[in-house]
Amino acid sequence: MSLSVRSALRGAMLLASASGMMAAAAPAYAKAPFRDLNHNGKRDAYEDSRRAVDKRVDDLMRRMTLEEKVALMLHGTLQAEGGRGIGAGKAYDKASAQELLARGVNSFITRLGPDPRTFAQENNAIQTLAEATRLGIPATISTDPRNHFAVTAGASSETGGFSQWPETLGMAAIGDEALVERFGKLVAAEYRAVGIQMALSPQADLFTEPRWPRGVATFGADPATVSRMAGAYVRGFQGSADGLVKSGVATVVKHWVGYGAEPEGFDGHNYYGRIAKLDNESFAQHVAAFDGALAAKSAGVMPTYVIAQGVTIDGKPVPQVGGGFSKPMIEGLLRGTKKFGGIVISDWAITNTCPEQCKAPTAEKPQGFAIAMPWGVEDLAEEDRYAMGANAGIDQFGGVDNPAPLLAAVKAGKVPLARVDEAARRVLRLKFDLGLFDNPFVDVDSAGATVGSTATQAEADTAQRAAQVLLENKGGLLPLAAGRKVWLSGVSAEAAKAAGLIVVDSPEQADVAIVRVATPSEMLHPHHFFGSRQHEGRLDFRAEDEATKAVMTAAAKVPTVVAVDLDRPAVLTLLKDKATALYGLFGASDSVLMDLVTGEAKSKGRLPFELPSSAKAVEEQHPGRPDDSANPLYKRGDGIVLP
Repeated sequence: MSLSVRSALRGAMLLASASGMMAAAAPAYAKAPFRDLNHNGKRDAYEDSRRAVDKRVDDLMRRMTLEEKVALMLHGTLQAEGGRGIGAGKAYDKASAQELLARGVNSFITRLGPDPRTFAQENNAIQTLAEATRLGIPATISTDPRNHFAVTAGASSETGGFSQWPETLGMAAIGDEALVERFGKLVAAEYRAVGIQMALSPQADLFTEPRWPRGVATFGADPATVSRMAGAYVRGFQGSADGLVKSGVATVVKHWVGYGAEPEGFDGHNYYGRIAKLDNESFAQHVAAFDGALAAKSAGVMPTYVIAQGVTIDGKPVPQVGGGFSKPMIEGLLRGTKKFGGIVISDWAITNTCPEQCKAPTAEKPQGFAIAMPWGVEDLAEEDRYAMGANAGIDQFGGVDNPAPLLAAVKAGKVPLARVDEAARRVLRLKFDLGLFDNPFVDVDSAGATVGSTATQAEADTAQRAAQVLLENKGGLLPLAAGRKVWLSGVSAEAAKAAGLIVVDSPEQADVAIVRVATPSEMLHPHHFFGSRQHEGRLDFRAEDEATKAVMTAAAKVPTVVAVDLDRPAVLTLLKDKATALYGLFGASDSVLMDLVTGEAKSKGRLPFELPSSAKAVEEQHPGRPDDSANPLYKRGDGIVLP
């Protein structure tokens, strides 16, 4: 029987095994003296854990075909059973995964959201399928953030039982590097427990345009703070201050560079948000925000979607293309000036074609899954987009799984073979550094015990309490004593009762009102895939808003505690005078809010960005410059810490 036939039969058997969810723990053969990944009965150099990583990479590279090397340069999506598009669900489509692995694609984002044991089983199933391929190259499985409150397609994923921490903005509000590093260590343990080895985070983007919907996942508007916090995040996830350790999670710091500077806050996932407006002075601040993550040797960097306008590098205007196609941005500034030696992974779908349904969808023809972000190179053929990205310095293209266009570019001489080898080596080295060639499997029972454990969630809850910002406490209203009568809006009655408060049916019956509201937003682009899911538009509370009415109704009768979820910098001018106490929240459960209101815990946060005073001030600020609105209502760093 030929090797190819044996491999095919083995793959079929392993697919059946994977579909049956396999054994609860790591397969027995993972514990053998070595893993015979190419199924030849010998311990080859790349299978030998006693050898240096460089030697193992050299040996594997010699065994690979050009097609296999090119396929390493793609970072696909693990699809869910019965799903389509982004891969959300509870179990993988194993047949789809086997097809991708057969093409040589073995790096994937996961968007599953099952319980931890099931998640571990599903990722073990993928590794079993990978082990059956010609060379047995293990899968690298990545994820968007899972441990915060905001969940947005293309930016974050369902928690699936993972510990829930404040937003990274809340981490910045606390300002404690040790806490962020501890967070990274604990979350990395959760990721590795279920078989995830790569974090598509942190966002070291500078949050300079207050209407930008993705600022919630940043560390705010101050370059020095972002640099410190992002560096701590990388150290925590990767396991050291000097780069990735084998038990760590590889970080991919993003989005290089200038992503947070889009006029009107319109996001670069959308055609209408493809431009960032900067100048050299502001651009330097956006670059400086990445210094901490780069100093901690983040394993990866992800370039931005957007086209940076108004910027020069070495005295020359940067090409008017997205960051993933910009050689001066990647090979020049990142690799040359900043000496970055890790893997560069493009943001998702930059090589896809953006048809009219993508650029200007309508009610009759909404964008749907016609998702593409080839900004500045829309008119190039797909093959030439791959060539331009690879030659600019992209090692791996995100969100795509068909190697054919890139392979065609290579065979046509548009991408040098040396560039392919360089990229393939980086991808393989990272797999070796993570220990995946020696054992990519995880223990299912350990996953169930590790993910979202009581001890980890207790630390996360402590961080939630600390991360919130008290902006007003007129007359010393807070803390509220147990037994006070409260009227609630937007807050769980169960949480208030558990905190010892008495919940009443109307403000007239109450001693105090507690009103929780969200930062205002508008759906300005309902037919775009991302525009319909992102918070866009205005930030100011207006008299006709239901949230404003709730505050006004309460404040007319009793002292009122107002808590505002600040995923973006709200304009609180209309609420400030009505609120007796005022909180800015950065990822908090109602129970945590009640702990703060009753004095069971104390918030320690200070604003990670300024809060503008008016819609006009927001419109007139420069999208690339931090905290530059006229006469802000609250300044960055404001916050009251009760004694």
